[in-house]
Amino acid sequence: MDRIRKALDIARQQRARAPESSAAAAPAVEPISTLLPLPTAIHYTQTVSFRPPLALLEANRIVDIGSSGHPAAAFRALRTQVLQRMEEHQWKSLAIFSPTSDDGKTTTAINLAISLANDERHTVLLVDFDLQRPTIASKLGIQPERGADDVLRGEARIEQCLYHPESFDRLVVFPARAPMERSSEAIAGPRGRDLVAELRARYSDRIILFDLPPVLGVDDALAFAPLVECGLVVVSEGSTRREDLLRSIELLRKTPIVGTVLNRAKYVPSAYG
Repeated sequence: MDRIRKALDIARQQRARAPESSAAAAPAVEPISTLLPLPTAIHYTQTVSFRPPLALLEANRIVDIGSSGHPAAAFRALRTQVLQRMEEHQWKSLAIFSPTSDDGKTTTAINLAISLANDERHTVLLVDFDLQRPTIASKLGIQPERGADDVLRGEARIEQCLYHPESFDRLVVFPARAPMERSSEAIAGPRGRDLVAELRARYSDRIILFDLPPVLGVDDALAFAPLVECGLVVVSEGSTRREDLLRSIELLRKTPIVGTVLNRAKYVPSAYG
């Protein structure tokens, strides 16, 4: 754990020495939560509602955000700190990054989305843009007939690919159906840009989370990073190498990072860094 902690400290120091982004230098504004009314009751029409099996959620470490246990409390703390940073700059889109595979980024993305949606001030759209290995649908028990990959190919519309888990108010999931060849060109190309622009325009009152492939190994995350306002980096004790974390932070230096999540930490009360 010490090597990851030291790497996190070094990464924070490097980002602190870097020039402030234009977003960070913007004049202070009133937080979004004070400008917008609370979302009213949502009635889904085209969005498909489904009930995730509890056994499947437990097997995939999807936590009960309403409980008082440590995992739920940790995600509520993460939610608060992420919202503070996003509201400070009026950011509404967040990418979930990780240096390599098996860092727990998709599980973190799902749990954070649920926690954000559990805050009555916000609605949340969770997008599976890990088109190398899309797993959000399987982790939640969705069997999509169409998904983000079909929209990027021009074979489906967004409204045909949205799912609402009945157990989680104010959360909508936009899954990917299958892996996609040349996915980085798809998500960063004209159709990907148009898709992101449509999501942000259509759901202006929502926080949008994008789950992406790992930063190292494929170029999807780096190609997509300019299209998102900020990011969260997920690392894992016993899995993430110090040099991989530092390299990822360096590659993402132009993207504002709201924080770092340390998964599978054994000896600390909070996994937020």
